Amino acid sequence: MAPEAADTRVTDPQATRAQTVEIMCDVLVAGGGLGGVAAALQAARLDRKVCLIEETGWLGGQISTQGVSHLDEHQYIETFGGTAAYYELRSAIRRHYQSRYALASAALREPMLNPGSAWVSRLSFEPAVGAAVLQELTAPLRAAGTLQIFYHTRAVSAEIAGGRIASLLARQTGSAGLIRFRPAFVLDATDLGDLFVLSGTAYRVGVESRAETGEPSAPQRADPACTQAFTFPFAVEFCPGEVHTIPKPPGYEENRGAQPYSLSAQPHHAGAPVYRMSETAPGTYGPFFTYRRVLAAGNFDDPRVPRDVAVINWPSNDFRGGSPVDRLPEEQARLWEQARRLSLGFLHWLQTEAPRDGGGYGYPELRPRPDIMGSADGLSQAPYIREGRRLRAKQTIREQDIAAASHPGARAARFPDTAGIGYYPIDLHDCRPGTVSVPTRPFQIPLGALVPVEMVNLLPAAKNIGTTHITNGAYRLHPVEWAVGEGAAALAVFCLRVGAAPQEVHARADLTRRLQLLLLDQGVPLYWYDDVPLSHPAFAATQLLAVEGIWEGEPGTLRFAPDQTLTCGEGTRLVAAAARAIRRWQNAERARSTRPDAAALHPGPGDAAPLRWAAAATLIAEAIPRATVPPHPGDSHTVTRADLALWLGRLLREAIESGAGL
Repeated sequence: MAPEAADTRVTDPQATRAQTVEIMCDVLVAGGGLGGVAAALQAARLDRKVCLIEETGWLGGQISTQGVSHLDEHQYIETFGGTAAYYELRSAIRRHYQSRYALASAALREPMLNPGSAWVSRLSFEPAVGAAVLQELTAPLRAAGTLQIFYHTRAVSAEIAGGRIASLLARQTGSAGLIRFRPAFVLDATDLGDLFVLSGTAYRVGVESRAETGEPSAPQRADPACTQAFTFPFAVEFCPGEVHTIPKPPGYEENRGAQPYSLSAQPHHAGAPVYRMSETAPGTYGPFFTYRRVLAAGNFDDPRVPRDVAVINWPSNDFRGGSPVDRLPEEQARLWEQARRLSLGFLHWLQTEAPRDGGGYGYPELRPRPDIMGSADGLSQAPYIREGRRLRAKQTIREQDIAAASHPGARAARFPDTAGIGYYPIDLHDCRPGTVSVPTRPFQIPLGALVPVEMVNLLPAAKNIGTTHITNGAYRLHPVEWAVGEGAAALAVFCLRVGAAPQEVHARADLTRRLQLLLLDQGVPLYWYDDVPLSHPAFAATQLLAVEGIWEGEPGTLRFAPDQTLTCGEGTRLVAAAARAIRRWQNAERARSTRPDAAALHPGPGDAAPLRWAAAATLIAEAIPRATVPPHPGDSHTVTRADLALWLGRLLREAIESGAGL
């Protein structure tokens, strides 16, 4: 439960007795995973003083310390579906290999280099490289003093006053001293939603019932103890003719039978296809080893990459032995150790008992690569956490909001308060054997899912937004977590600029729209058009017009067709719709002059004719008399959809900003 507004307390009084250093900042980000780094970059680039605390020595979370360095994305990602900063990350990863390694001729010619050529991902790479690239991306901000990063640092208590986090106390590993941060806003980007507990912020955990959410895939009974399985992936190099068998770990026989260890992705389903190590078996998507390969030797002409290296993240090393949420530290440590033994056992099984492609058993040539993971044994430094605590937010995203079965068109449910987009199937590695996969449509991230019911200055910035257990399975993936982090940071900065609480921004359409303008300015897409990328001149205009409801996409396609020409009838309808929206944003004096029902906007005999520039100018002059005219390409110029979108989008933005008193 959230604390009473008048409550003032320190959650761990013992922690205040050591020597404490105090630090003031605008935004404190707890957790250096993808959402946390995205949030820190966004807030710092918007000229706020940012502090980031991270429990390990690497930034990156999923792509580094947790070993999932194969971006789980979608088929549109190379041209659309990520933020500008996310594309900056992807480009930097590719540039790292292009600038530091001698590549094979085919890889040199490939602009969309995939170092590992993993068949599960368009961009797979070493976890250590993920951490290094994020260090590079944050370096200018650290040098400028707008971003401070505190490694090996964990929040231990919070002081709450007036429904706000007044201060957060943190401890650094190996240090007796403490750091007390006094931030204006706090962003929780931890994997388990740790700050919800410290601050008393209301949250959900585990499985909801169908009666609670109405979700078709939800069970009849809720189960708070059931969160998605977590995993310790491990890195191995394929070394033919060599022997690198590790000792049998404790509990091997039990895990082998109960898990079970298998090359099948669905070992509990009779007749499910069984993968082969280096060949594509019938009914499978590719070889087991190349599934999450991070270095494909064929991409390199470099002695440092003589053989293939893969990270093993497979149902056989998904740990289902208990949720780590709301556990005592010693209980959580026991779960981590059991999960590590499970993964080491799977490696031992692969080396000794897995069926070989050509007959026989065991691949002793699988050599652990601790250097890839930055660990002593080749396992990830931290567990890959798919699900932790989830915020009780103003908006909860449900299965029926995004599932393909609920949306026959090209897109998922429309959220007018959209603060980002994503696309991935609902992929649940459940606490019970097996996985659940539900197809989705390209979806939005509603602002309401980032806004707590009560706590004023704490926002979720990772996998802990207002989803259900089921929809967490689609919102937990790499580009979505990144977008959530950027959205949370932009919301925090916007609140500081306008002097409003997140709850007020969410409740007021004018503030929500101004926040959306800020997001678009930062290269954050809010609506799904797969053919108007961030670099397109009409990107922001088409996005804004769609969000406003003036010019939305056709139901059956994600395409906007920016170069397609318009008819006079189409232009007339769009100008009238824009005029109606613009009048809503204008003050009373200007609204009286805007005429969405002007005679020129009525249907006419020439509606099927191509829309020329002169005719478009006349339509806009009639409907919005004070509208400024963009550069004139010639009266006979045939107006494209992008042309009109640019014009109307600019007029709409002017109305929003002037109506907001900017």
